[in-house]
Amino acid sequence: MAKLTVAGIPVADIVRLGPVIPVLAFDSAEQGENVSRALHAGGVKVLEITLRTEAGLEAIERAAQIAPDIVVGVGTITRPEQCALAKKAGAQFGVSPGLTKEMHAAAVEAGLPLLPGVMTPTDIITALELGYEIVKFFPAQPAGGVPMLQAFHGPFPALKFCPTGGITPESASTFLALPNVVCVGGSWLTPKAAVASQNWAEITRLARAASELSRPVR
Repeated sequence: MAKLTVAGIPVADIVRLGPVIPVLAFDSAEQGENVSRALHAGGVKVLEITLRTEAGLEAIERAAQIAPDIVVGVGTITRPEQCALAKKAGAQFGVSPGLTKEMHAAAVEAGLPLLPGVMTPTDIITALELGYEIVKFFPAQPAGGVPMLQAFHGPFPALKFCPTGGITPESASTFLALPNVVCVGGSWLTPKAAVASQNWAEITRLARAASELSRPVR
């Protein structure tokens, strides 16, 4: 299988910077900057800031300037043209809930390393044909969770996953223990109540706990 190469930090390196990639959606760019700073203070080096709100692109731009060791990705890419917009805003990688050939081509053209979403064996085969070695399993828990990833390991032994969707602090370690999981995505690091009350210390505490989750060396 050919290794997919685009400009920037390879996805294979990004997913190994920490066991948990927080999945984030912000009401404002200012809120995004504050949350991103709190997460970074807790040891989280990789962020996925989604385009689920209008503040997404500006939040990415601000977060990318917080520290030299922070890696900011754009999440919920659903249209090819979003790849170039996110790259211009400062995103260093992209995450999508699914994958099309058009989206793949747009990511390559924009120089945006992509972590594409898969849910079925057909999705996986498409991703493999396009050269991907690491994919997002989404929505992880509703789509079968740990048993499904265990089942995928047989026919796709070389493929690595970042499961996202429905993962909790209690279940994260179970996912991380699987031989084909390199990290997990989760939203539990930023509880709505903590964000609303601007309790940045609580977010830093949760980030520190997530950063200390163990995973086998692979």
